[in-house]
Amino acid sequence: MGKIRTRLGDGSFIELLEEEIYEDLVDGTQDAAQKGRIPPLSEDELRYLLDLYKSKARVVGVDEGHECCLSYDNMTSKIERAHISVSKFQQLQLFERALGADTLELAHIDYSYKQVKHVVIYDKPNMEQAVLLTIPPMLYGAMPNLGLYTYPDGPCPNPGDLLPQGKFDEAKEAYAQAIELAIKDMIFVGSELYEAGADGINFDTTGAAGDAEFYAALKAAETLKAKYPKMGIEMGMAGEFILGMHGEIEYEGVRLAGLYPHDQVKLAQKAGVTIFGPVVNTGTNESLPWNLARSVTFTKACSEASEIPLHANLGMGVGGVPLNIMPPLDALSRASKAHVELCRLDGL
Repeated sequence: MGKIRTRLGDGSFIELLEEEIYEDLVDGTQDAAQKGRIPPLSEDELRYLLDLYKSKARVVGVDEGHECCLSYDNMTSKIERAHISVSKFQQLQLFERALGADTLELAHIDYSYKQVKHVVIYDKPNMEQAVLLTIPPMLYGAMPNLGLYTYPDGPCPNPGDLLPQGKFDEAKEAYAQAIELAIKDMIFVGSELYEAGADGINFDTTGAAGDAEFYAALKAAETLKAKYPKMGIEMGMAGEFILGMHGEIEYEGVRLAGLYPHDQVKLAQKAGVTIFGPVVNTGTNESLPWNLARSVTFTKACSEASEIPLHANLGMGVGGVPLNIMPPLDALSRASKAHVELCRLDGL
């Protein structure tokens, strides 16, 4: 049998034999199962993925009856990447009426809560107008981005500078200061935009700075949900594994360092999160079959553990999708179909 054309995680084309693709699928699911201590994919599921890559169709789609919601982050800058000059409102309308988005998100170009708090006064009337112009649920999104609270961008010492010097107590104190400031900013921005008409908020790329950042987002979600019981809160993660940059931080008695998606979602729903977005990072030197099997294994375990809607992150460099700012459709559609049909997702 001839070789099958697929890609590496960096998006470049490669050709593999059918048995090589199957070996990569097995290796990918075993890697996830071992690291996450979760079940690997079954033989039937692996054969499903193999058939997906054997298909000569450039673009594939879910079977009828398996459709799901489509949500997006930072919508009001994505159209600009194609160098199309339109307003925020027009971008939201394009996503709603041309691209079929099921949720919308207003955002500031400097996509972090620390930066956004300075322009809330301008985005509040934007939110009021955006809600009037559109129909789907409207979120306001930004990143917790704990790194912005340390020198030279913020008021706190940088733990990354203190740890190599052996100043562990000082580093932990710096994290504590940054956490307090981040929680305050997320609650302020979330409250202001919710009262301006937003249906909810999005904590995007949560945990990029490790366990301290994940903790800050959980505490902010907890406070906002108590303050506004009907607020929708979406939390999309930054990676599959919570880095133990602090190492000792706990939430509800659970240490955050080292958690994989199926454990992350349990804490998110305790905090009041209403939509959770698990992330599995793409290995650029591995094949897409390896990456997709690994991602589906983690996401399936997360789906089975979750009691809230799951919108898996599938985009540039996550979810078995290549690390390209404009992901190729052949790869993106296969990753989307596999996640929806094997993981029983509520959305992407």
